[in-house]
Amino acid sequence: MRLVPSDKREWAKMLLRWTVLFTVFAAIGTWVVGMPGHSFKGALPAFSVQEVNTAQRLKQDVELFAGSIGEHNTNSFRQLQQVASLLESRLKAMGYRAQEEAYRAQDKQVMNIVAELRGATKPEEIVVIGAHYDSPPESPGANDNTSGVAALLELADRFKGRKPARTLRFVAFVNEEPPWFQTELMGSRVNAVRAKQRGENIVAMLALETIGNYSDTPGSQHYPPPFNLLYPDIGNFIAFVGNTASRDLVRTSVKLFRDTTPFPSEGIAAPSFIKGIGWSDHWSYWQEGYPAIMVTDTAPFRYKHYHESSDTPDKLDYQRMARVVTGLDRVVEGLLK
Repeated sequence: MRLVPSDKREWAKMLLRWTVLFTVFAAIGTWVVGMPGHSFKGALPAFSVQEVNTAQRLKQDVELFAGSIGEHNTNSFRQLQQVASLLESRLKAMGYRAQEEAYRAQDKQVMNIVAELRGATKPEEIVVIGAHYDSPPESPGANDNTSGVAALLELADRFKGRKPARTLRFVAFVNEEPPWFQTELMGSRVNAVRAKQRGENIVAMLALETIGNYSDTPGSQHYPPPFNLLYPDIGNFIAFVGNTASRDLVRTSVKLFRDTTPFPSEGIAAPSFIKGIGWSDHWSYWQEGYPAIMVTDTAPFRYKHYHESSDTPDKLDYQRMARVVTGLDRVVEGLLK
C-alpha cells in the first residue's frame, strides 16, 4: 500500500481532500462554539453596592439551605421537605401565588415549587427559570445546587412587580440528583411533561446549575475533548450550554449577557450526546421539544468538591456569583420582551 503520493497530481488530490476536511470541521466548530460578541477580559470592575448586597443575600441563603439544613434529598427526606416548605413560603412572601406540583417517587410524595408572573401582552409565551433544590447523596450541596436556588430566589425577588410582555415562571425542581437523574421521576421531567400536556408554549427555559465557583488560576478549567482546544483553561467564566436545537437561545442569552455585564462568559450549542451538555434540568425540556439551556460554572469540569461532602458554603465566591445573577436579570428581562 502506497502511503506517499507518487506525483504532483496525487499530491494535489490529497491536499484538496485535507482542505475540504479541515473546512468542514472548522465550519462545524464555528457553528457549535461561535457566539455573538466577545467574552469580557481583564480585571473586573469594582462591585456595586447592589452587587455587594446581593452577594450577602446569596450567602445567607446558601448558608441556610446547605449549612444549617445540610443534605436534603429523598435519603434525607425531612430536610428535603423543610427546604421545599421554606422555598414556598419565601416566594409567597414576595407576593407570588406559589404552588406545589406534587407527585410520588416510589413511596414518597415529593414536589416542585412553582411561582408565576403573568405576561402583560404575550401571556401565552412562557419563559421558565428553574433550579433543582435537592442536594446529591451525602453532600450538603452548597454549589450543587443551592447556588442555583439562591439565584432563583434573588431573581424572583427582583422581578416581583414588573410587567413583562411574556409570562415568567420560576420553578424549584425536586429530584434532579441520582437516582432520579434523567428518569421519569426527575422533578423537571414531570414539570415539562405536564406543561406539554397542557399545550403550553414555553419559548425559553434556563436551568441555573452550580454557578458559585470561579478561579483565576491557569489550569483551573477542564473540558471533555476536543473542547479543551477551543475554550480557555482558566475557570473564571459563566457558561451558557445548550443542544443544537437550542442554539438560538444560547446565542441570544450570551449576547444579552455580554452586552450588559462585565464578566467572562462562554457559550456552546452542541449535540446532546456530548459529555456534560445535558447534565441538568434543561434536558427534561428537550425531551418535550422546548428550547432550553443550562447556565453553569461547568460543575465537575472546574469544581473539585462536586458531589462531595466538602461542597460547603465556604467554597463559593459570592461576589462574582452576584455579578452573574445581575447579568442573568438582564438576560431574563431581554427574553421576556
